[in-house]
Amino acid sequence: MATFLYRLGRFSFRRRRLVALLWAVVLAACAFAAAKAPTAPEDGFSMPGTESQRAFDLLDERFPGQSSNSADARIVFVAPKGQKVTAGTNRAAVERVVAAVAGGPQVKAALDPFDMAGAISEDGRTAYSTITYDVQSVDLTDATTKALEDAAEDGRKAGLTVELGGSALLPDSEVGGSTELAGIVAAAVVLLVTFGSLAAAGLPLLTAIVGVGAGVASIIAAGMSTTTTTLAMMLGLAVGIDYALFIVSRYRSERAEGHDAEEAVARAVGTAGSAVVFAGLTVVIALAGLSVVNIPVLTRMGLAAAGTVVIAVLVAMTLLPALLGFFRTAVLPRADRDASRNGRARRGRRAGTSGASGSTSGTDGTDGAARPSMGTSWARFVIRRPLAVLVLGVLGLGLIAVPALDLQLGMPGDESQPTSSTKRRAYDALADGFGPGFNGPLTVVVDAKRSDDPKAAAAHAAKKLAATDGIVATTPPAFNKAGDTAVLTAVPATGPSSEKTTDVVHTIRDKAHGLEADTGAKMLVTGTTAVNIDISQKLSDALAPYLALVVGLAFLLLMIVFRSLLVPLKAALGFLLSVAAAFGVIVAVFQWGRLADVLGVEQTGPIMSITPIFLIGVVFGLAMDYEVFLVTRMREAYVHGERPGQAIVTGFRHGARVVVAAAVIMIAVFAGFIGMSEAMIKMMGLGLAAAVFFDAFVVRMTIVPAVLALLGDRAWRLPRWLERVVPRVDVEGERLSRSGPAAVHAEARAAGTWPAEAEPTGTEKDSEHGPVRV
Repeated sequence: MATFLYRLGRFSFRRRRLVALLWAVVLAACAFAAAKAPTAPEDGFSMPGTESQRAFDLLDERFPGQSSNSADARIVFVAPKGQKVTAGTNRAAVERVVAAVAGGPQVKAALDPFDMAGAISEDGRTAYSTITYDVQSVDLTDATTKALEDAAEDGRKAGLTVELGGSALLPDSEVGGSTELAGIVAAAVVLLVTFGSLAAAGLPLLTAIVGVGAGVASIIAAGMSTTTTTLAMMLGLAVGIDYALFIVSRYRSERAEGHDAEEAVARAVGTAGSAVVFAGLTVVIALAGLSVVNIPVLTRMGLAAAGTVVIAVLVAMTLLPALLGFFRTAVLPRADRDASRNGRARRGRRAGTSGASGSTSGTDGTDGAARPSMGTSWARFVIRRPLAVLVLGVLGLGLIAVPALDLQLGMPGDESQPTSSTKRRAYDALADGFGPGFNGPLTVVVDAKRSDDPKAAAAHAAKKLAATDGIVATTPPAFNKAGDTAVLTAVPATGPSSEKTTDVVHTIRDKAHGLEADTGAKMLVTGTTAVNIDISQKLSDALAPYLALVVGLAFLLLMIVFRSLLVPLKAALGFLLSVAAAFGVIVAVFQWGRLADVLGVEQTGPIMSITPIFLIGVVFGLAMDYEVFLVTRMREAYVHGERPGQAIVTGFRHGARVVVAAAVIMIAVFAGFIGMSEAMIKMMGLGLAAAVFFDAFVVRMTIVPAVLALLGDRAWRLPRWLERVVPRVDVEGERLSRSGPAAVHAEARAAGTWPAEAEPTGTEKDSEHGPVRV
């Protein structure tokens, strides 16, 4: 792999104008496709194979023309304090609003609250009107939504409080907002401090923006939702900056070793690029593996984010080397730029780096001095007292993870929206006027096709519902034209995200068995609340198997890379610690309400069911990034003859500063999404920022060296029988170090894989460091 990437980096450097032009064309094509794409739909949480989904499918079959996927809206009217909506002027205002909406485009029906049973609260102050459309929410035109909003505004002018809810109101897109900009600015500051060069700081940002732009534009062109797009942007921006950071750092190190720009680029892509490809692969596998859960929305999110990561890797392997060809000296430290201008090759710049590990020893390219760095000092501190450091690190993460024991999963709805949202205000108004369960009604479908008396079966079902503890109201059965299927609505006493509501749903489903035995009719529970309950249960059941899959995958991949059993075991256990601590932070903030006001969390409650499994997939990939980038430097020093303790110090000297910078950048990018109003994005931003902090600084920079110091030589050994089976993957570029570029060129030419455009001209010859002018 290192040899192939070496040639790819060299080709991109030599054909930099062509490569840059091709990426410009790709970006423009993606942007054009995104501009022509229709509005993305709001994510629907369907669950194939569940009872709630079977009931929806049955409704579509038995009630044709009344699709359960059609858009709907709910207009909530609240009279001024001390008044009732039934009063003359207030009633007239309500009727005008309903009539105005009814006359709008794409409206199938607009029900007047004064003609509906139960549409006016007991105190007479609150009423609601239900609007149904003949198309899905994604197909609603701007004129339709504007007519709805204008009618609501007319009601407000009449003195009523009018709020809107329902699927007709698509969420506001927040892609490209100030939160993402804040993350980019923070990343720019970190890069500038790390590299001390505007060009070196700018290239990772530029390539990350290109990768995210192409990825997000492709997702929008594919018609995916705003949530999917935002999560892909979050990950693509973070890994895009980090991957470029490692390659630019290696390039600077190779230049400091005396290589010319072309050779330095080829070596950087062949060495650091190999680690980038492996790290990107782990992220892609973890994200794509989310599809095994068999939840369509989770599959879309995982595949979209994985695609964006693939683009980030491709940009780092091709566009970045090309741009380094344009800024070959501008990205170097000032001293190296001055040396380059003066024509002075400065080799062996770092004390102690030209020994065992040869020209592949420097990866950060940021220190440039022989004095001990902070990373070196920290590594020496850890290996002097590894047991104490290990115990403190594990106990600290364990304490932070304690709240995760109280993790409660659910699917928050409009109650999790900010109070500035009309959907949230409509939710609160209905809960105040009609009770908390009114916002989560249960739709009960009675399939009486095999019953001798369908009407009697439906009536029996209605009696069972009314007698169920936790149900405060039910509607009479409504039959289809064939008379073999009935629909009832049951209103629970508690809100849709309450555990008591979940118990009510399970109770009704248990009673369905008795109904079928007595009448032959089947009773199915569905509706948004039941769907969310089924999704939460499905995700809870899938969490442990998916975690086992991810940890097992991490173990196998790292065993191949490090040719060790104990190193991957340590990495997997460290990953579990990071995830557990991140879950603890999420529960403490979003469920317990700690620091909720500071972080803008307006409603606490169950953790969104999709968050843990998605967080596991993402954190797994990011954790392996740091493991690969840091521990490969230690292994490289060890296999070249250094003692285990000294190898740890060497790895920190060459990799700690860049890993710290990469972690700080990711934390800044993820933390920027905490300011978004979407509950899931806010939760993911905080969870990922916390996970990166714990994994990079506590696990990889503290626990890992402590464990390796305690294990000594045993950390880098494989049993002999396994040594023969495990394939060798040249992630560190050892082959380049042993054979040199001249041998790589000769081997590639003999195999017929060396591109003709990379062949040296008559004025060039092969030297120790590749083709040079003579």
